[in-house]
Amino acid sequence: VRDDGYVLTNLHVIADADEILVSLHDGRDAPAKIVGVDRETDLAVLKIDLPDLTVINFGDPQHTRIGDVVLAIGNPFGVGQTVTQGIISAAARYGLELSIQENYLQTDAAINQGNSGGALIDTAGNLLGINTAIQSPTGGSVGIGYAIPADTARKVLDDILQYGRVVRGWIGIESQAVPEYSAIKMGLEKGQGLM
Repeated sequence: VRDDGYVLTNLHVIADADEILVSLHDGRDAPAKIVGVDRETDLAVLKIDLPDLTVINFGDPQHTRIGDVVLAIGNPFGVGQTVTQGIISAAARYGLELSIQENYLQTDAAINQGNSGGALIDTAGNLLGINTAIQSPTGGSVGIGYAIPADTARKVLDDILQYGRVVRGWIGIESQAVPEYSAIKMGLEKGQGLM
């Protein structure tokens, strides 16, 4: 993601690794060192030392719309680089209990085991997200894949490089809909209020 050799991937991809080797599309390989990780988003920042790196442009996932065509890049099952096509099928998905900070792009582009850490791009080649998980009863793609939005990934990258960790505010408040019995007791119409 930067021409000085910084790479973004999922933490779960490299978590138990003794060595990390990054393979580039041009056939070059380079050992990578871990610069920092963010467990809350399941992201890791790596560093490789190679000249003349091609850098991906960051897109704006906040302006994606349901139905936008996307491509998922990865290395499923170790077969080599693959690209699958799909659409954005939902945005701002949360409550999946995959990580603490959830705000996923959902796609029906085939994401299989091994696609984690790969790029989810728009048709112009801009990074929209980092492929991170699938929802599947069998372990294979059934058309529900999730990617961490590129703006979230960029903040993680920038914070790790600047501060050595991700800086975020947290006030410890969680909201939920007011239960019907409480709403009646307080004189609220159905669907009003949060507690």
